[in-house]
Amino acid sequence: MRLLVAENIIAKTELALATNKVKDAEARVAEARSGEAAARLSLGYTLVRAPFDGIIDRIPLKRGSIVEEGTLLTTVSDLHEVHAYFNVGEGEYLQYVKARQQHPDRHSDSVRLTLADGSTYPQMGHIETTESEFNPNTGSLAFRARFNNPQRMLKHGASGRIRLTTTLPAALLLPQKAVFEIQDKNYVYVMDRQGVVHMRNFVPQTRTGDFYVVKDGLKAGDRVVYEGAAGLKDGQKISPRTVALDSLIAISQ
Repeated sequence: MRLLVAENIIAKTELALATNKVKDAEARVAEARSGEAAARLSLGYTLVRAPFDGIIDRIPLKRGSIVEEGTLLTTVSDLHEVHAYFNVGEGEYLQYVKARQQHPDRHSDSVRLTLADGSTYPQMGHIETTESEFNPNTGSLAFRARFNNPQRMLKHGASGRIRLTTTLPAALLLPQKAVFEIQDKNYVYVMDRQGVVHMRNFVPQTRTGDFYVVKDGLKAGDRVVYEGAAGLKDGQKISPRTVALDSLIAISQ
């Protein structure tokens, strides 16, 4: 058409009119494409994709329910690994750290998990991190351990007990239940060969689980009253029933 205008076959106004029509058509095409893109985007909102593989929770909404922006449709849990959070007292923490420094070959970051039914979880866990401060109310430090969960046995929010292993070269264990305090000192009742009990003070080194590790005041072979200390008096004769320490350790585990 520009060639025809150059040869004065058609007027310049006709060229300008045709050019405007082409631009108008191109604008309508661009508008249609923009509408198509907006429609595709809106359609994409109808398909909810999970950011990772996992187990879906219950869906409280039904088909046809009206939802607003920000409505929680459901939750998805990634269970191939699970974190366990547990607290360790300051004394146990210091003992754990010193043991690792003194015997790095015998102490790792591995931990065991005892489930709510008393069974041991088959996978070993590994301590990943700890908080930087002790809790001022409880005097404990929070740990986080990671457990592989290939069978999806562990669920978020489940409970259990973490077993943090520390090796002592030699230790005399005393059940915490047998101990009573008088003026911030620790005492137990020790029975002699005649069945007479005597109150004895001892110094604990640390506490591990339901037991004290004795530092001083008691020796191997001492027969300590495990239950009923609150009703005894020094010099009282009793008829004991023997409870093996191994059975108490098994119960605590």
